[in-house]
Amino acid sequence: MTADPAATSRMPVLFIGHGSPMNAIEDTPWSRQWKALGPALPRPRAILCVSAHWETPGPWLTGNAAPPTIHDFGGFPQALFDVRWPAPGDPALAQRVVDLLGTDIAARIDPDRGLDHGVWSVLMPMYPAADVPVVQLGIDSRRPGAWHVALARRLAPLREEGVMVVASGDIVHNLRRFDWRDPTPLPWALRFRDRVNALILDGDLDALADWPALGEDAALAIPTPEHYIPLLYALALARQGDALSFFNDDVQGSLSMTSLVIGHPGTVRA
Repeated sequence: MTADPAATSRMPVLFIGHGSPMNAIEDTPWSRQWKALGPALPRPRAILCVSAHWETPGPWLTGNAAPPTIHDFGGFPQALFDVRWPAPGDPALAQRVVDLLGTDIAARIDPDRGLDHGVWSVLMPMYPAADVPVVQLGIDSRRPGAWHVALARRLAPLREEGVMVVASGDIVHNLRRFDWRDPTPLPWALRFRDRVNALILDGDLDALADWPALGEDAALAIPTPEHYIPLLYALALARQGDALSFFNDDVQGSLSMTSLVIGHPGTVRA
């Protein structure tokens, strides 16, 4: 097979299981991996982040040149609310995404929206200087998985344009079943993590996109789809021959931290 010359300049794609926003300010096994990841990857000119925490009626994009830090949670220490991660926005990138998605998708730009914790809690450890422009893409969680896969594939040219796509969510995310006193992995959460990992390695994106068909474990792991859908964006942007590595492949109770690097050789180590 002839090597793809564009692959040497193609940006990788990430899926990051973000877990608790406290990972942004605490020294945890997962945040240590994020800190190691930033310097290990090619430096992007900009980042497009697909976060579980911005659900929109159709795809929306942040068009703010100086997006504020959104603290979209409650019940955490004041230190977390004091966090500011002043990464610049990139209105030109937002418009580029609108153009790539096309008139039939009719994406919209929100000139005022900031960056939620699904974005900054993982990007702040990776880029503590906040010197990489970031645009966030909202997800329409009412849509089926195949719709998201098709939309994500329209974004493929961004990888050759110096833009790194970072998808932020959790493959297993059921907070109602989470016991904060005992984070022992629940059997069904481990089974679903293992099944999804196997489907990822098999490249079976069709099965992953049809998560309701994956049975009872899927229903427990994905009671609502907003944390799972970002995974589909990352996988849809993979190219034939892309390296793929897992990291933070842990389950805490009913929450998974499993994360992926696509299109960059090697495994992330802290």
